[in-house]
Amino acid sequence: MQKVSKILVVRFSSIGDIVLTTPIPRCLKNQLDNVEIHYLTKKTYVSLLQGNPNIDKIYSIEKDIDEVIGELKREKYDHIVDLHKNLRTKRLIGKLGVKSSTFSKLNFQKFMLTRFKVNRMPDVHIVDRYFEAVNAFGVKNDQKGLQLELAHTDTVEGLPEKFMVIAAGAKFATKRMPFDLISKVLSNISTQILVLGGDEDKEIGQRLEERFSHVKSYCGKLSLRKSAFVISKASAALTSDTGLMHIGSAFKIPLVTVWGNTTSNLGMYPYIPENKDLYTLHELELSCRPCSKIGYNECPKKHFNCMNKQDADRIAKDLMRYLNE
Repeated sequence: MQKVSKILVVRFSSIGDIVLTTPIPRCLKNQLDNVEIHYLTKKTYVSLLQGNPNIDKIYSIEKDIDEVIGELKREKYDHIVDLHKNLRTKRLIGKLGVKSSTFSKLNFQKFMLTRFKVNRMPDVHIVDRYFEAVNAFGVKNDQKGLQLELAHTDTVEGLPEKFMVIAAGAKFATKRMPFDLISKVLSNISTQILVLGGDEDKEIGQRLEERFSHVKSYCGKLSLRKSAFVISKASAALTSDTGLMHIGSAFKIPLVTVWGNTTSNLGMYPYIPENKDLYTLHELELSCRPCSKIGYNECPKKHFNCMNKQDADRIAKDLMRYLNE
């Protein structure tokens, strides 16, 4: 078993992917003696790691590793755990001249699934695949799930006593729930509803607020950590395949997830190993789906059936099951 005293964990982006890595520093910290854990990411995502008791120091970059390479060299790491595995991390490892380990990204299997609809993906969550990168240390998954630490400064005042959350946004349009689908779902629900998203989601948040008296939009009004606080207090959340879904998983909030052009078969569905009954997946069997592992700005087939044909009544029923428990 390899002996180490200082490890650099690397994942540059994005929201969900970084939250999904959090079991790694926790298990390294708790299962290795006197180990110091550092983490390198993009500045945009540092807030996801702040306050994490298992990470001793966070380094960040805007665009290029040369921004911090001098500081990283002075740290004299024993090992790099590469959880991004791209050309940038290869360059980083080469410049630092440090032993490293990583995981299998299964790019061929992903290509076969998205291009030819041939599923050769193993039935293994990405979190468990990340643990391939720490096998050399004898570190095992503690099955305690994802981790996001909040502080008193992240509090949002004036929240309803009971409410559910809708995560309106996603980086790509083909992962977002359309307004009409959300509206049909909400017409069956009387619980107070808060909509979360960024500046780009203000329009759909406003439209939902105008249409339903029990909806309030926070789109573009909250930081990522404050949005996480709102999710942590929710009775349930309706999300697509997006970063807020994984933040909800970290707080073990009941999740109803609606999948567009991507698929849970890629292994990035909600990760709540202690209680898999806390989430449900709504994804349709279509000949054109999945068409991408990340998403597009518009449906390549122009019909967007993966979202437009979703069963709104069934989605609402699953939400109400969580809300009434």
